[in-house]
Amino acid sequence: MYEKIGIKKEIMEISEQVEKDIQEQLKKVDKIKEINSAKVLLAFQESGLAEMHMHTSTGYGIDEVGRNKIEEIYAKIMKTEDALVRAQLISGTHALAVTLFGILRPGDTMLSISGAPYDTLQTVIGISKEKSRSSLKEFGVKYEQIELVNNDFDIEAIRQRAKKKDIKLIEIQKSRGYSTRKSLTIEKIEKAIKAIREVNKEVIIMVDNCYGEFVEEKEPTEVGADIIVGSLMKNLGAGIATSGAYIAGKKELIELCAERLTAPGVGKEIGPSLNQNTAFLKGLFFAPSVVASSVKTAIFASRMLEKMGYKVEPSFDEKRGDIVQTLELGEAEKLIKFCQGIQKGSPIDANVIPEPSIMAGYDDKVIMAAGTFTEGSTIELSCDGPIRSPYIAYMQGGLTYEYGKLGILKALSTL
Repeated sequence: MYEKIGIKKEIMEISEQVEKDIQEQLKKVDKIKEINSAKVLLAFQESGLAEMHMHTSTGYGIDEVGRNKIEEIYAKIMKTEDALVRAQLISGTHALAVTLFGILRPGDTMLSISGAPYDTLQTVIGISKEKSRSSLKEFGVKYEQIELVNNDFDIEAIRQRAKKKDIKLIEIQKSRGYSTRKSLTIEKIEKAIKAIREVNKEVIIMVDNCYGEFVEEKEPTEVGADIIVGSLMKNLGAGIATSGAYIAGKKELIELCAERLTAPGVGKEIGPSLNQNTAFLKGLFFAPSVVASSVKTAIFASRMLEKMGYKVEPSFDEKRGDIVQTLELGEAEKLIKFCQGIQKGSPIDANVIPEPSIMAGYDDKVIMAAGTFTEGSTIELSCDGPIRSPYIAYMQGGLTYEYGKLGILKALSTL
């Protein structure tokens, strides 16, 4: 049967040993899944979620009860005062832009303490090669960054900069983006936030939580972050939500973000749910399990590639902060072939052959493979990467471990 779907015998033989190697890591993932499942179930029950909250609204969606209930549940899970969960937030980058433009004003300074942010956010800020007349820089917002040191925060440099108290917002990106650094764990983020608060209690601390939700037992707002942002095309949508993103944090900050999304004076009061309430709730309910499947798929891929002689990050037995697995392939052709193999192992558009191309918000050509039920959903098995040395594939997702594993085996057979 495996040969019928294009998986080579020698690849299957390696995978059988890999399965034995990773059992301890898979058990740890299951434990985290159980903890986060309990967290979600408790939030649903404490919020009094009822059948009526599944109903939808159109038009203005004024003060819609279902939408409001979803935002209450998100706030409970993230241990925040409020949340904004909307289909009108199109992507993680869009939600981050709404947050930054909502909070920052001309003359304010934004500081990234995790090095350069993800490519598309660089364009939002105004520091990428691709210039935009609508960037934060064009509106007079200043930007600074502090690099990571040995894949961890430069605590002393952060402390000295925060002490001056002329920064409005500090940004942390939990996931690696298209970089070679490690993803940041909650433990490291908590240490950095404590150091900041020792010298500056007023600065707003924002965490880009994309790809990180439910990978660990806690979220950044549980260790002191003021506001977090993520996409429902990733972890918390679980492949069920077909659009949307979330922002969760302090009430006054959520109000500013809501006014940026809609209009001043209107804020959260409007915004139709457009038949998304059931998908949002069901996606959140399944998210701990789907995120666990994605992490297991990443662990399996890491060990498989490692055994085949490739450089991987993280290693199969390392602690993880997100669902992303990087595979250093060393050649443009190998990167392209691996991504094409992931596409061939997908349930949808398996006959499509992805090719590198120029994409909005990126400086390099990018190849993206994702035969997904929802266009661009990166919680479903997907793989992408910029066509630049050292030619790293960024793989993420897997709605079930079994499908994720089969996709990896197919890609490796192609490679």
